[in-house]
Amino acid sequence: MPIQVSEMADQDTMEVKDLHVSVEGKDILNGVNLSVRKGEVCALMGPNGSGKSTLAYTIMGHPRYTVDKGEVLWKGRNILELSPDERAKLGVFLSFQYPQEITGVPVASFLRTAYNAVKGAQISPADFVKLLREKMELLKVDPSFSRRYLNEGFSGGEKKRTEILQMAVLRPEMAILDETDSGLDISSLKVVGDGVNAIKGDDMGILIITHYQRILNYIKPDSVHIMVKGRIVKSGGAELVEQLEKEGYEWIKED
Repeated sequence: MPIQVSEMADQDTMEVKDLHVSVEGKDILNGVNLSVRKGEVCALMGPNGSGKSTLAYTIMGHPRYTVDKGEVLWKGRNILELSPDERAKLGVFLSFQYPQEITGVPVASFLRTAYNAVKGAQISPADFVKLLREKMELLKVDPSFSRRYLNEGFSGGEKKRTEILQMAVLRPEMAILDETDSGLDISSLKVVGDGVNAIKGDDMGILIITHYQRILNYIKPDSVHIMVKGRIVKSGGAELVEQLEKEGYEWIKED
């Protein structure tokens, strides 16, 4: 079914409006409101179990999550009405917290298949190799990486670098990074941060979901939002990150 786009909608902003989501009858999100604009980096922080990853998977269309109320507007559509592949074709991308291994599928083959599916056009092998080499050089990824099976035997840092490489190749307009810093040592964290900084731009909005300040030392957010018990309870600038680092989440809960 062709995707109809309203000319009246803000084509550069993803808007989450009064989103309520449950899993097997248990409420997880309780009225989330959030806007992420292309060209901006938005950080979503909060304690474990606050609903941050649930928001990411709901936006991308994971079948486990039931939308009880609300909408997610992007390019004039409520994308909650679309299949996950249609959302991807509209330029929405999700970097997983725990990327899966796919034995027998080289990174290069996986990326070319994904590129053709998302872009809706067949890129020739030669043109794709050129594109992939450019992105790998940009991200300082060893060329041999592309011949390895997807995430098989990869360290935590290598898996996250593969996710950022996917992001560079697909060039989404709205990228959601779900706890990309999870399990990374300081060196790997810097590599991932540098990679995101290398590919971000005015044509891409980025929503970074994280518990900690550390990745935000490398990727500077334009706005910061704090989620507790399925709601965004506080929004502001980078000063919120510094306060969380000093005081933890207790002051938010008390407030």
